[in-house]
Amino acid sequence: MGRTYDDLVQEAASASVDGWDFSWLDGRASEERPSWGYSRLLGERMATARAALDIQTGGGEILAGLPKLPPVTVATESWPPNLKLADARLRPLGARVVADDEEPRLPFRGGSFDLVTSRHPVRTWWQEIARVLRPGGSYLSQQVGPRSVFEVCEFFLGPQDGSARDPGAAGAEAEAAGLEVVDLRSERLRMEFRDVGAVIYFLRKVIWIVPGFSVERFGARLREMHELIEDEGPFVAHSARFLIEARRPDGQTA
Repeated sequence: MGRTYDDLVQEAASASVDGWDFSWLDGRASEERPSWGYSRLLGERMATARAALDIQTGGGEILAGLPKLPPVTVATESWPPNLKLADARLRPLGARVVADDEEPRLPFRGGSFDLVTSRHPVRTWWQEIARVLRPGGSYLSQQVGPRSVFEVCEFFLGPQDGSARDPGAAGAEAEAAGLEVVDLRSERLRMEFRDVGAVIYFLRKVIWIVPGFSVERFGARLREMHELIEDEGPFVAHSARFLIEARRPDGQTA
């Protein structure tokens, strides 16, 4: 006999959601990965960079998993629990972690980095990225696209406007900041949630999918989702991802 609704809720509600590690969901939820392989691309760029900045690094999981970091590697993060995790992971690797409130201005001199990266940033400050890049330097980022995981969002909140986070708009903003877009790709990827506990954990961790989420507030809908999964199998959603790489032209002055 499977775990009860109350068992699943209690387990997911008490699990730690610090950092950006989703291994708690192993066997309970799955998500297709984009075909471009962000970690592989990031590793290739980091291996040849001299000075790199990773914005909104979370708990430093992505950087810590790379085979080689540049001689100068800096990461920023704003959430205190993640700052502690990132510092513990990255300091032994020679990287510096800087507390930053994710608002302009980035706390670095202009032209400090030949590589700037970010995975799933909340917002991209293109003018600041262009400012801190050296001429010839590049920004590489995997970002959340439009209507990502909207099947889950709308299950709890009803119909929503999903026009934000458009890849084309991101490309236009990069060019307006003086950067040259050299790669822009997008994909929609299948997700499966195999029990309601996986949904609860996911929404506690990825807080912008259902703003204001709590088990108490959405208890009735959570029980409905539990019954739906029990009767029909995994709850299916689709994440939206896009890859953007933009370069600061050689010879461009700050």
